[in-house]
Amino acid sequence: MNQHEVRLAVGTEGLDAPVFAEPWQAEAFAMVVALHERGLFTWKEWAERLSAEVKKPDAAADGSDYYARWLAALECLTAEKGFAGHEEVDAVAAAWERAAHATPHGQPILLENDPAKR
Repeated sequence: MNQHEVRLAVGTEGLDAPVFAEPWQAEAFAMVVALHERGLFTWKEWAERLSAEVKKPDAAADGSDYYARWLAALECLTAEKGFAGHEEVDAVAAAWERAAHATPHGQPILLENDPAKR
């Protein structure tokens, strides 16, 4: 999906503002598109899962946590489908967090920088 297609999909075509506030948001968006294109879930399944996350009582009323909800929906859907369980997702997220803390500022964060893997 190119920048133009992303802007059309998220409704920002013609705006100068960035499509995503943070790089991880773009990556989460791209993961959903890629998994759908591989046939791992339907758009209906995705929409239902995302809708359930956005409607949770602790969701930000102003939508400021939209991509956090997007990511939560992705994690739930992959667990429901048996692709990656919550424990596996949490373990990888923890490894990335440790790798981020072990990576010098300005350097790319690599999972192999996780001190627990050494």
